[in-house]
Amino acid sequence: MMLSKLTKASLLISLTTSSLIFATAASATDPSSSTSLNKVVNAGQQINHSAAKSQQKVNTLTNQAQTKLQQFHVVTKEVDGLSVYNQQMQAQLDSQMTELAQLARSMEEVSIIERQISPLMARMISTLDTFVTLDVPFLPSERTKRVEDLKTMMNRADIAVSEKFRRVLEAYQIEVDYGRTIEAYSGILPIDGKKMDVDFLRIGRVSLVYQTRDGSRLGEWKQSSKGGEGQWQALSQDYRLGINKALRIARKQLAPDLIMVPVSINETSTQAE
Repeated sequence: MMLSKLTKASLLISLTTSSLIFATAASATDPSSSTSLNKVVNAGQQINHSAAKSQQKVNTLTNQAQTKLQQFHVVTKEVDGLSVYNQQMQAQLDSQMTELAQLARSMEEVSIIERQISPLMARMISTLDTFVTLDVPFLPSERTKRVEDLKTMMNRADIAVSEKFRRVLEAYQIEVDYGRTIEAYSGILPIDGKKMDVDFLRIGRVSLVYQTRDGSRLGEWKQSSKGGEGQWQALSQDYRLGINKALRIARKQLAPDLIMVPVSINETSTQAE
């Protein structure tokens, strides 16, 4: 369309120019043709004016077309970007749906595990209770209270199953640690019908001895090898220096060193360095 209008305008200008040349030549030979020449000139001016207006319209339409083309390119890029974004969002949505399905299956499995783990924890606590009762009687109040707290915890609905299981395992871990540590603590022990203040020394689970505060009496726990109840037995004063040294080491008052204490694994007493 643009080329067609430009061609027409060029033809009109050419015809106008030819007419003017022809009219000028004619007026030079014939004075009576002045009026006709003026009309021709006016007509040419009108044509030129109309052509200029047409050219302005053509320029305006061209600018508008270029602007629309640029806008089209911008919109096309936005559409392409949105298409890529939608693909990414769809991939994330598919992944989330897969994860939701896995969570739903996990929740079903958790409910099954919860039904199975509660009886397991009850058996573990019962076993721990029996073990503490039959074990060497060190820290009896503390260890018994720990077991009783676990029993109370099992009946509480405000504690999650995972937390209950963690506490049961923690209690087992504490009992395991007792078997590889040395410890000194004070307490009351009935001796010959009298309650006396004593210092207890525990070396793992292989030795539990006591010494009165004045050091006049020593004793060790004899664990029965026949399944019966153990008992306290008096120790010779020969162990006094070794026990005093071990007590100071357990209280971190001395650096670790070799110690001489009785070891009571069964009813046969031996010595250990």
